[in-house]
Amino acid sequence: MNTTDRTPPTHPEGKRSPWLWIPTTYMAEGLPYFAVNTLTVLIYHNMGIGLAQMAFFTGWLYLPWVIKPFWSPFVDLIKTKRGWTIAMQFLMAFSLGAVGLFLPSSFFFTATLILFWLTAFRIASVIGQGGLVMLAGYLEQTRGSVSEAWSLVFMLLGVIFLLTALYHTRFMPRSGEDRPMPGVTPSTIMRDFARTFVTFFRKPDIVPALLFMLFYRLPEAMCLKLVQPFFVSPREEGGLALSTSEVGFVNGTVGVVALLAGGILGGIAISRGGLKKWLWPMALSLTLPCVFYCGLAMWQPENFSLICAAIFTEQFGYGFGFTAFMLYLIYFSRGESKTSHYAFCTAFMALGMMLPGMAAGWLHDIFSGIDISGDGTPQGYVNFFWLVMLCCTATFAVCLGVRIEPGFGKKQEKVS
Repeated sequence: MNTTDRTPPTHPEGKRSPWLWIPTTYMAEGLPYFAVNTLTVLIYHNMGIGLAQMAFFTGWLYLPWVIKPFWSPFVDLIKTKRGWTIAMQFLMAFSLGAVGLFLPSSFFFTATLILFWLTAFRIASVIGQGGLVMLAGYLEQTRGSVSEAWSLVFMLLGVIFLLTALYHTRFMPRSGEDRPMPGVTPSTIMRDFARTFVTFFRKPDIVPALLFMLFYRLPEAMCLKLVQPFFVSPREEGGLALSTSEVGFVNGTVGVVALLAGGILGGIAISRGGLKKWLWPMALSLTLPCVFYCGLAMWQPENFSLICAAIFTEQFGYGFGFTAFMLYLIYFSRGESKTSHYAFCTAFMALGMMLPGMAAGWLHDIFSGIDISGDGTPQGYVNFFWLVMLCCTATFAVCLGVRIEPGFGKKQEKVS
């Protein structure tokens, strides 16, 4: 045996081991999403951007996911999927590193929004929502500067993506099947796109399906932009006054574990009883735990373990309830052009998150002036989270309109 051979381990058939590149590829796929849609909220709030302005402009960062069905087909025209993957990782390294450079500047808001929007074109949950936030919190305490702390975090992200791209140039395999599709031109793509677009909107029950995609997650879409500011806002402003490191632990450890556990249990439940049987229990699970935010806003507990327990319960319920949503997208996409139709479904899913999120900060500011309690305490977050509970009625309403075949999703039945 030649002990000097440094060739990476391969499968017997001569292919490079997937363990060398698939885990790092999924990490690189997930980190930009959390940086764009989660970290931005906390960064801009900590750096003094108002809730209404922050929610509106970060809401626009969902746009690339909304319009994905319109631009993704053209990827097949140029080079290979491997080439696109590595090139985009180099682009992520540049854009995330540039965010770090611009954060300490006086024009950081405009500059970084542009870079985050570029980034959106694309274990990650734990790193993106937990590790990076906890690191930022540590740097805030040791460096004494919010902008410098987040600047260093995003420079680190840029370095991570640079190293990931360089790593994948070496270890991501080349495939003879990974090449531009022969005979595909912009005109053929547009013709095929027009056909799938028409067939999608001619599917049976398209109206209740679209309403379901847009409004089933309305409570989450409303919460998403304000939960992080609520965690870190001072108590005199109605928040919980958590440190950035504590938010990182709540999101990246407690929240992720609960979300995964709820999702796994949801998958098991549907595999045994089917989607139709579990739709309403999952809708209730998705919505009713939002009341924990109302309780946290009203009583503002100082016990960190109690806060973690509330977030664990809410995220577990969300993970369980979200299972029904994703399986319904698969259900509705069945048939001809199911891959393209699923892309349209995810676009409407992103739109359903984008529009309510853009209005969340504005609604918070409006309801801040309404003192329901009459004791003069800050009511912005309390009123907003009760508004979120009211939005739960939209989830129930759209569940009434969808029709699902009995037994769909059961383990013994084949999903076509």
